[in-house]
Amino acid sequence: MTELVHYEVAGQIATITLDNPPLNVFTLAMAPALDEALDKAEADQEVRALIVTAAGDRAFCAGSDIAEFDQLMEPGQVVPRKLGRQYEVFSRLDEFPKPTVAALVGIVYGGGIEIAVCCDILVADEEARFASPEIKLGVFPGSGGPVRVTRRVGEGRAKELMFLAEPISAAEAREWGLVNRLAAAGAAREMAREVAATLCERPPRALRYLKQAIGMSFDLEKHEALQRALVLSDRAFSSPECEEGVAAFREKRQSRFPPDPLD
Repeated sequence: MTELVHYEVAGQIATITLDNPPLNVFTLAMAPALDEALDKAEADQEVRALIVTAAGDRAFCAGSDIAEFDQLMEPGQVVPRKLGRQYEVFSRLDEFPKPTVAALVGIVYGGGIEIAVCCDILVADEEARFASPEIKLGVFPGSGGPVRVTRRVGEGRAKELMFLAEPISAAEAREWGLVNRLAAAGAAREMAREVAATLCERPPRALRYLKQAIGMSFDLEKHEALQRALVLSDRAFSSPECEEGVAAFREKRQSRFPPDPLD
């Protein structure tokens, strides 16, 4: 990792923080740094939930660093040098085996939205602003945004956001389904930690299977997705988690779910 991406663990919650002031724009160096942080969070069995946030209050991420564009505008350069690598890392966050929460403050523009929608639960400060302004530069979101944002908000909203490039408020983002929860000004990170703490109480293996099943609803034909979900359900029912959950229910006590071996 670099000083642009920080990683820390508190209890069972890992936090990845983008730190490229003043607006936390995403640079070429940040993709491998983010990947390394994901390595750490995935390998640590004590970590049961991951928060992705950013330093400061001005921006979660204002998108890509336009200062790097000159070296990427020749034909055949932008995908191998930037978009391909970002796509791989963002996809890894999207498919991360543990539950993920985004804590969004200030400006969430361009690549900031592309990172945010890779998380499972999006918590936004009520004063946050969202926009996909790439079209004004003659390009469009190139690291999964057209697909992931559309899956969250639908075709019409996605086109409005990306075609018109007009900012929307956190309240509008909540109404659209782009974010899950709104926090009072200055409280998004605290709310994200509360959500992550709740996720830590859930059975980690069952959460992982459930995340896979939900993802398959987009990626596979309906019948195949249903059949694969049954396989995952069978694994959940035969797991130590289910045994513990049922025992705790019968004994009227709090469940104590074991770590996920990531089988």
